[in-house]
Amino acid sequence: MSIAVQLKPIETFRDDYTFSNSPEAIRRFPFPFPEDHYMYSVNIEPHVRGAPGSVYEAVFDTDEHYLSEMEDRRLVLEEDPQRCIVLPHMMDAQWDTLELLMENLAADYPQLFTLARDGSRWSWENKPLGIRHTFTFGDASTLPYGPFEYITRQAQGDFALLDQRDDDLFMDGGMVTTQADWSLAVDAGMSFIEWHAPVPVAHELGVFERALKFLLNLQIGKPVRRLNWTMTINPRLDTSPENYHRWGKDRATVTLENAGRLAHLRVELQTLFRLPRSNAILFGIRCYLISIDELATIPKWAKRMHRVLKTLPAPLVDYKGLTRYRDTVVRYLAPLDDGAALSHGTGPE
Repeated sequence: MSIAVQLKPIETFRDDYTFSNSPEAIRRFPFPFPEDHYMYSVNIEPHVRGAPGSVYEAVFDTDEHYLSEMEDRRLVLEEDPQRCIVLPHMMDAQWDTLELLMENLAADYPQLFTLARDGSRWSWENKPLGIRHTFTFGDASTLPYGPFEYITRQAQGDFALLDQRDDDLFMDGGMVTTQADWSLAVDAGMSFIEWHAPVPVAHELGVFERALKFLLNLQIGKPVRRLNWTMTINPRLDTSPENYHRWGKDRATVTLENAGRLAHLRVELQTLFRLPRSNAILFGIRCYLISIDELATIPKWAKRMHRVLKTLPAPLVDYKGLTRYRDTVVRYLAPLDDGAALSHGTGPE
């Protein structure tokens, strides 16, 4: 398979915020609401290839924002190297991750990435970033970073390594620079239920207990996925607790006049892969951003977004950090919603 992708020049996710989506990127955005109301659910499905052009076409989606996201990751790591943490016992999982990402990126995007193997001698080329290395698989000293950090510096989205032991999953590694208000430094070493402890309502519904039971039985070669969402003011990828002083105040800047430009829907395509050597799970968290104005170019999405936000339960509004501006965005979207019935599903009409 060869998937064509046209990379945009570097745009910014901070300061002057030059990030924007092309019309093609808007059409392929993973809009997460199939119905007019939202409530937590396990919503896990097989991670199989989707329609050409969709975010599900490749195993690891690479899109027009590749250069921009890799540059933002570089900036975050330069300021805070602890955004990449891997506990010592996870070395097999590091090599598993490198192999999985290199094989799939090279297979899906041969115009961007190439991988050649001669026994344990591997040659990797990342053309967009100008990277070319020959290294010995299994010998971390032949790479400029640990295997996990090396490859996740070159792949869009965050990644966490989940070690399975004692009938539980533990977050024992990660590359996390595009997170929605959670901290790898805090969650590293925590169990599945522990790192989900702050989420309201879902515990009462038994969502996490069912999800953990399912994931403990995840099979090699049968990855799964789900969508999650929140909102962000300005197209800022790094909304980490460590930098809350930089972005938290933005929530108070939303007005009826600027809501369409400042408020962004933030969707995470979460994928989970069983890794062959380590028996760990690679948890990919791919973030997509779209402004309300961009989203509103799809009339069905504007109407559904209005209805979902308007009826969102108060505990979820608070947990997702929308309290200061949810009502303003609802008022902004209201004139775009004629109340007509919408078809089930997430695609544009």
